[in-house]
Amino acid sequence: MIAAHKLKRWYLIHKWTSLICTAFLLLICLTGLPLVFREEINHWLEPHHYVALPADTPTANIDRMVAAARAMYPGQSVASVFIDDDEPQVMVWMVPSFEVMRADPDAIHFIRFDARTAQVLETSLPESEQPNDFIDIMLALHKDLFLDLPGELFLGLMALLFVIAIVSGVVLYGPFMKKLPFGTVRHERSARVKWLDLHNMLGIVVMAWTFVVGATGVMNELSTPLFGLWQRTDVKALLASYHGRSMPEQGDLPSVQAALETARHAVPGMNIISIAYPGNPFGSPYHYLFWSKGDTSLTSRLLTPVLVDASTGQLSAVIRMPWYLRLLEVSRPLHFGDYGGMPLKILWALLDVITIVILGSGLYLWLARRKHQSERLARIVAAHQRQPWVEPVHEP
Repeated sequence: MIAAHKLKRWYLIHKWTSLICTAFLLLICLTGLPLVFREEINHWLEPHHYVALPADTPTANIDRMVAAARAMYPGQSVASVFIDDDEPQVMVWMVPSFEVMRADPDAIHFIRFDARTAQVLETSLPESEQPNDFIDIMLALHKDLFLDLPGELFLGLMALLFVIAIVSGVVLYGPFMKKLPFGTVRHERSARVKWLDLHNMLGIVVMAWTFVVGATGVMNELSTPLFGLWQRTDVKALLASYHGRSMPEQGDLPSVQAALETARHAVPGMNIISIAYPGNPFGSPYHYLFWSKGDTSLTSRLLTPVLVDASTGQLSAVIRMPWYLRLLEVSRPLHFGDYGGMPLKILWALLDVITIVILGSGLYLWLARRKHQSERLARIVAAHQRQPWVEPVHEP
């Protein structure tokens, strides 16, 4: 049994954490709904068409595609290569120079190739000149409110308040609902009471899901500082022995295809999806940085970086990510529900809609309570004004 003063404290915690974060959580839930289906929406808005080839057609040589990209944009640098494991495409990302990229990451643009034929399928403008599509807008609002790191940290705080509101709501559920059967909604009572019962019932039913999504949301919003911490500690220590070495020019780099085969041999059973070129601000000045991932639904979110020396083409290291980045990687599929196919996405969307109802009903209950208190105060004042004023009588 919770003492009355502790119960009041938990009530105040639940009330104020909920009120502070509700508007932003509603925005996050509304933008998160289309993001659950972002792959399907992107394919619908921008369908990609490929020539019909046998399913076992091998991927073309990456060197060939990189050479074609450099020939199309002479004087520019290759920043990275993306190897899609869902569609037969390879994207070579180019920048005017790495100095420009450091000053303006949106100066990057891509050339998209058919992975099997090395045929150019599409070229893009720099990202700074591209209009944001629907999913871009939803993702920016969901992630950082178009405010970059400050927005990420702010929404991370809102997600943390949401988690606290969930915990405090669970603490309050038992004492407030102990006299009613589970799931009771008193339809015969006022609208405020009906919505209170619905709010409590839905909240406790989806409590586990909202807690997981809220906690993983906090982790996702911390991704930028966590990766920054990793680069300043583990990566810096790993590259310390290379200090003083000159960074190779792109024309002198060893074959990226050969380096790719070296990386694949170092992480058998994993898929290489990305290659950061030497000098890329998000990579190493002295290495090809390969990002590999597992080949199952869950391990596809667990990334392992591989470094291949950009002077010799030899394997330098297979980097084991620290625990906090592993935790971050595991949190991402739990947050978006995109690792179990369409049935799981539909379930995630339904739970998201229920959460929107919970947040909306919580806001309604607070406004209705304030209105009820205001009307009650008005009645008291009106009743007092109707009473005649009696002059006190003083005894002689």
